[in-house]
Amino acid sequence: MKQKIFRLFADLKFAIFTLLLISSCSIIGTVIEQDQPIEVYKTNYPLSSPVFGFLSWDRIIFFGFDHVYKTWWFLLLIFLFGCSLLLCSFLQQLPSLKVARRCQFFRTNNTFYKLNNYTILTTSSFSKILACIKMEQYSIFQQKNLVYSYKGLIGRIAPIIVHFSMILVLVGTVVGSLFGFNSQETVPKTENFHIQNVLTNGKLTIIPQTVGRVNDFWITYTKTKTISQFYSDISILNSKGNEIDRKTISVNYPFIHDGIYYYQTDWNLIGLRFKNVNNQTIEYPLINAFPNQEKIWLTWISNNQFTQNGIILLIDNLEGYCSIYNETGEFLGNMDLVWK
Repeated sequence: MKQKIFRLFADLKFAIFTLLLISSCSIIGTVIEQDQPIEVYKTNYPLSSPVFGFLSWDRIIFFGFDHVYKTWWFLLLIFLFGCSLLLCSFLQQLPSLKVARRCQFFRTNNTFYKLNNYTILTTSSFSKILACIKMEQYSIFQQKNLVYSYKGLIGRIAPIIVHFSMILVLVGTVVGSLFGFNSQETVPKTENFHIQNVLTNGKLTIIPQTVGRVNDFWITYTKTKTISQFYSDISILNSKGNEIDRKTISVNYPFIHDGIYYYQTDWNLIGLRFKNVNNQTIEYPLINAFPNQEKIWLTWISNNQFTQNGIILLIDNLEGYCSIYNETGEFLGNMDLVWK
């Protein structure tokens, strides 16, 4: 019974069927937004008008389509596919490799006649025949007047390597799903940060108590004054606040420390600081006027905290100046800024 079950798992048809199920589930996870608040699904997949006639938010939550890659049934499919690859390697590929390496010296003519292809050589130059076989990249084994040759053995090793590579990918997927997490935080320059705003995490995730600091942030431009790259200088601190590691990261070049990847995914302006005549620093928060469009920030500076008179500061560039408008929207001029 065990052997029949193992043979079933090692069957190519079973592996292909399992792989198709995994691909179909991955398509679902690509089409449906993952790890979003329930309000998002209620808005996009209402009960009154389900998508495709059956896909409503309650069914998405029930079947776990909002977090496909972390559901028990998706992990089960990955486990079955991994078992299929592993059993196929040990029950089919490795024995096939051993048979291919085994020298099969035929000692009777009847054995040759049973082959699908055979021929009778009339030439007596045995050494020339062996030389021609060697030139065709065959491996030759000889016992007295018996010769056995083969080639293409590397082709039988390749499927085994592919199987174990796929198994490693599947193991990495499961480990990332169970132990991984995704956190995002907007950190001003020169300030410390903790890993606390966790967006997604696995069931066995342990959030590390890491402390870091954004030392600096800057932008490089091309000759046409378009943005070339964003850079952030990041330090990792110990419990006493001392720096233990440091690196400058940019887009697609993360900082890897203690198994955690620190990516630079976005940037923003959060405030403007001014010094008054008394050399006091006053900070005004900036808001993004159009969150879903290009970055344009503005703030309101009142002439008096008890009145509605003041000016509007608008920033739509990173070239070091902002535009000033009065409360009626009339343009007053530009003001130079120093980025810090």
